[in-house]
Amino acid sequence: MTGVESPVYEPGHGLLKGRTAVVTAAAGAGIGGATARRFLEEGARVLISDAHVRRLKEYEASLAGEFGAEAVAAVACDVTDEGQVQALFEAAVREHGRLDVVVNNAGLGGASDLVDMTDEQWSRVLDVTLNGTFRCTRAALRLLRDGGRGGVVVNNASVVGWRAQAGQAHYAAAKAGVMALTRCAAMEAAGFGVRVNAVSPSLAMHPHLVKVTTPELLEELTAREAFGRYAEPWEVANVIVFLASGYSSYMTGETVSVSSRHP
Repeated sequence: MTGVESPVYEPGHGLLKGRTAVVTAAAGAGIGGATARRFLEEGARVLISDAHVRRLKEYEASLAGEFGAEAVAAVACDVTDEGQVQALFEAAVREHGRLDVVVNNAGLGGASDLVDMTDEQWSRVLDVTLNGTFRCTRAALRLLRDGGRGGVVVNNASVVGWRAQAGQAHYAAAKAGVMALTRCAAMEAAGFGVRVNAVSPSLAMHPHLVKVTTPELLEELTAREAFGRYAEPWEVANVIVFLASGYSSYMTGETVSVSSRHP
């Protein structure tokens, strides 16, 4: 980490006590894994999912050892597969008896100039990042509507959905779509007491990002940040906790920038 001093990791305050949540793409060190941990620290029961079965099971075991087996469960899910999405949400109700919060974190990036981008590259990023968010939001809203207790959906967007970046046409289009989906879903869901919002991180560091991004680009992106450093994944998770909690009870259809890079 560079720039100003490291942030302080705040303890939980019971903001999600008694809630049940589903978090996608939550098998480890990124925003999804940090969100699952933060939710548990705030008193929620959590069902984590991911397409990577081994990492998912390892993280489930780690969280269960820390928070108790009754607080956490895991179901593998590829969000491009409608059958697996349905099975995930059926498992949420089966494991915890109800559903209160859904965090749609699954997304896929990559880098390719548009002139060289293949249809497969374009379609793959859109199918995971935008279509996957659509599938999970649809499944969540059906359960939350029928449950009659309200609820919250939080989608993970990106500042790239607002700002141009070379080589990111597919990812930017997908994340801009997530923002638009969030706004429209919020208007529809308000009628049955469900809020739908999104977070828009800029640069949150995790091991996968290091693997797919050059050191030069990471240095350039870090230099753009107001604090002169990247975000820790749990700093984004903190904002997701806020959106999932009663402290944001009058917010819906919003995309919250977790950076200084709102347009």
